[in-house]
Amino acid sequence: MLMKKRNPLSTILLLTTCIVFAQNSKEDWVTYIVQKEKGPMTISSNLYYNFMGKPNYKNLLLIGTSTNNCLKNGYPNYLGLSKFYSFSDSIANRLDKLTKNRLVGVLTYQCSGFDAYYVKDTTGVRKNLQRFLDYNHALSKNYLVLKPDKKWKYYKENLIPKDLSDSFFTNHDFLNQLVSEGDDLTTPRKVSHWINFRSERRREKFINKIKPLEFSIDSTKTLKNGFFKYQVQISREDVITPDAIKKLSSDLMKLSLALYGMYDGWGAEAIKEE
Repeated sequence: MLMKKRNPLSTILLLTTCIVFAQNSKEDWVTYIVQKEKGPMTISSNLYYNFMGKPNYKNLLLIGTSTNNCLKNGYPNYLGLSKFYSFSDSIANRLDKLTKNRLVGVLTYQCSGFDAYYVKDTTGVRKNLQRFLDYNHALSKNYLVLKPDKKWKYYKENLIPKDLSDSFFTNHDFLNQLVSEGDDLTTPRKVSHWINFRSERRREKFINKIKPLEFSIDSTKTLKNGFFKYQVQISREDVITPDAIKKLSSDLMKLSLALYGMYDGWGAEAIKEE
């Protein structure tokens, strides 16, 4: 599917999670993609604690399970997501009875789903949760890590993106949708871009500058409304891993701004692994 100017909820997983999170005012969740060696990892992170005070919970809990119901790129399909929903709900209910806690991250990678918590007290937590895993998910590959993390190092280094700009999250809205459709983001494909200008003359200057960079000029048109009426659509074959699309869109934005233009986003077809 071609994506431009879309702002869907990033995944079905995020949709369900947001319903729960909305009940708590100490929530500011975002979802983004990190390209790992074996494929894309989806990370949903609560930014609230990056800006506001952290609770005095000094222990990190990482707990997760696996599913056979996933796409070729490692992202869970509908049945896999349903298993992860049920798993997360069960863990949250058990943990609430054991100790005060904060869910700070949700990760999916290579057919596995993980929840990241900080917990106040560890008494009985490992034993209780391990018993749950052994009894309810004996046939799955499970994960349980419980260790001190007084300075929330894992949260800061693994869950919070280094870039917190609007353009970063706009790019990752697109990337997350592609990943949820089975795209691993590494296959080169046609990537389209839209740039608008206030005059035809500046649009033509932009076109002359962009041609040597092997971009195709797909169309030009004049919009009916707005100050930036003179639009050009360009395209080139590129990979769209997070780092690659960040650099590409940033370079085009800078070139557009140099001619007082407005970069208006990018789009690409999903390529699903067979």
